Amino acid sequence: MTQTHLVVMGVAGCGKSTVAKALQERLGWIVAEGDDYHPASNIAKMSSGIPLSDEDRWPWLDTIAAWTAEQDRAGLPTIVTCSALRRVYRDRLRAAPGRTVFVHLTGTPELLTARMAARTDHFMPPTLLPSQLATLEPLQADEEAIVIDIDRSIDEIAEVAISQLHLASAPHHA
Repeated sequence: MTQTHLVVMGVAGCGKSTVAKALQERLGWIVAEGDDYHPASNIAKMSSGIPLSDEDRWPWLDTIAAWTAEQDRAGLPTIVTCSALRRVYRDRLRAAPGRTVFVHLTGTPELLTARMAARTDHFMPPTLLPSQLATLEPLQADEEAIVIDIDRSIDEIAEVAISQLHLASAPHHA
């Protein structure tokens, strides 16, 4: 059976981690925080307000794809958070086996900036948001994706994502 792997994506401040947790609660799938797979050098760059280059991102994306492949081999559907801003990054993630679906969380620059300014537990400074928005490439018609505006509750976002997944069998666990 083909496993489904969700990539909760979007720029900083869109709520990837919160939405991934809400999806995990409803689906019972294993979840990984993409930021946890960044090497220390990437975290240091971002913490200093320096955007990552493609060369910085390739090993990180490959590590996430390897994690997804490992879970797929074990027969487990997954949820992973990853900005996945460019098509080539999404292609790299989609190279893992199984069905990869991108859950793209979108919001206005004003809302994203306000969310980033309000958080105290994250290394990504709000000054990097403009570079992320500039890097973001729209999803293409051949990419399996669900696009959801973040101007609604987390519960609504999770329910919309699940309803649009069209899962073959009931994925819910107690």
